[in-house]
Amino acid sequence: MSQNYYEPLKQLSDRIWDLAELKFCETQSAAALEDFMQQQGFRVERGVAGIPTAFRCTFGSGKPVIGFLGEYDALSGLSQQAGAVQPCPRPETENGHGCGHNLLGAGAAGAALLLRDYLQQTGQSGTVVFLGCPAEEGGSGKAYMARAGLFDDLDAALTWHPGGGNAVMTGSMMANCQAYFRFTGKASHAAAAPHLGRSALDAVELMDVGVNYMREHIEPTDRIHYAVLDTGGTSPNVVQSHAEVLYLIRSTDAAKVRALYDRVCKIARGAAMMTETEVQIVFDKGCSETLSNPVLESVLYDSMKKIPLPAYTPEELAYAAAIHETCLAFDPASDLSLGFLPNRQKRHYAEIYRTKAMADLVVEHQHLDVFVPGSSDVGDASKVVPTAQFIAATATPGTPAHSWQMTAQGKSGTAAKGMWYAAQVLADAAITLVQNPALIQKAQQEFREATEGKPYECPIPANIPPHRNVEELLALQK
Repeated sequence: MSQNYYEPLKQLSDRIWDLAELKFCETQSAAALEDFMQQQGFRVERGVAGIPTAFRCTFGSGKPVIGFLGEYDALSGLSQQAGAVQPCPRPETENGHGCGHNLLGAGAAGAALLLRDYLQQTGQSGTVVFLGCPAEEGGSGKAYMARAGLFDDLDAALTWHPGGGNAVMTGSMMANCQAYFRFTGKASHAAAAPHLGRSALDAVELMDVGVNYMREHIEPTDRIHYAVLDTGGTSPNVVQSHAEVLYLIRSTDAAKVRALYDRVCKIARGAAMMTETEVQIVFDKGCSETLSNPVLESVLYDSMKKIPLPAYTPEELAYAAAIHETCLAFDPASDLSLGFLPNRQKRHYAEIYRTKAMADLVVEHQHLDVFVPGSSDVGDASKVVPTAQFIAATATPGTPAHSWQMTAQGKSGTAAKGMWYAAQVLADAAITLVQNPALIQKAQQEFREATEGKPYECPIPANIPPHRNVEELLALQK
């Protein structure tokens, strides 16, 4: 790899961190990546799959076609000043990159540049594809992209995620779906004429109770979460005429999610019947379970051991150590890099993590068919094309995802060095695939066996367009 892109990639990542744009609103973040890749000589298609903030950058021609998946959306409620060692929100925004997607997008872009350089230097056939994937956080952007066929021509897809350690991901993350349940009742004076009212809030509460009773009769790996979005006002002497709850339903595969969703919908309708209210069910989004690929996992693991781990300055380690102190109350075994390990191995690495400001090792890898709690729309790419991903250390071990600590470290030297390490690993793995077409064929054979030849089925119904919020969705559906 002849060129070092560390500085421009760090600047790009820092710019996206500053912007901190939410799902399907990543206008400036996407433009920063698109402009950067265009300046580097890539052909850039903007607004693909009907999503203004999705894009596709390509370079080269012929086989193999290797895709790198990048993300760049932030999270609400995680505003935080960079470099701080305590919660300290930025006054200009409520959002923050508490999952490191600023690093993820820049690192994937760097991998595309490095693979481009290799193809140019060797004259080998191959096409580099960098896919800008918006709205991983709560929007399932990749599901829409898969539905539009954006992954269909890839021979393999590779990606990574920031975390507290270095490890290849294995097993399967959960499929999910999300829906709004909007109840409408009748307002009345709660004391003078309660018999005239029909409480929408009662309906929400009865629905929640019903779902909670249902938990006794679901599989141990199922997960159901909810948030009450509208309680119908702040006056207890008014019977609430409107109320709303948002449900997120997860299971080990999309078919089980659909079955759970149907049961939850029945409970909602039952709650409406009991309270003589009306319920409107608005399906929001969904994503598929991840389909792991042991062939590509092994390729990534070999590259992780081959590429030198970052070296840190005393100042960088001092800051990481200060953040580490704030994370010791959390269980380091919950670090993203350990989520797929058997319990004994997880405890072993967790004890190591407790003593280190930054991870200086690669977690030993073996392919496992394990259940990993949590979801990612990478699953929808993995249902279309052989896909693998890994975790690279950009934060102190044990840093909780979606936390102020993760946001605070997002512009640190340790984060940028982890991002550059990830870019090199992705590119090295891709070069291995270009040099060894038989590995791609083997990965594709594994993919065919795992899918049993069944075509991809998008978990988002065809009538649900990409949207920023429920009001926009309802307006688009009119």
